[in-house]
Amino acid sequence: MDKNDLYQQAMRASQGAYAPYSHFPVGAALLLDDDTVVTGANVENRSFGLTNCAERTAIFTAVAAGRRNFRAIAIATPAADYPVGPCGACRQVLSEFAVPDMPVIFGQCAAHLVETTVGALYPMDSLHELGGS
Repeated sequence: MDKNDLYQQAMRASQGAYAPYSHFPVGAALLLDDDTVVTGANVENRSFGLTNCAERTAIFTAVAAGRRNFRAIAIATPAADYPVGPCGACRQVLSEFAVPDMPVIFGQCAAHLVETTVGALYPMDSLHELGGS
């Protein structure tokens, strides 16, 4: 699957967002090692700390199903004026379950995608520096 197809799945996932407070829908598409794609959308709560981001929704869904071999993630933020990368909590979760060279693709539209890696987004990953899994 190419990055544009994965991104389009993230864009479609953003339509399922529950964002009545921020009005900022986000979708994520997580590519697994067998080419299965798990999607997620952000789900807000009026107690903002209880909000769950699209990236974590997709990752937690995959992990809960026993899937932990990820190949790439795409994140769509269609209401943004510029490419918006994952928040700090999502970067931490990505570093828990993905290898540092896993591609991360994000943007507000297909014409303005940023391509990077988990390691570039989260370079000081103490889990791996301390010899964790």
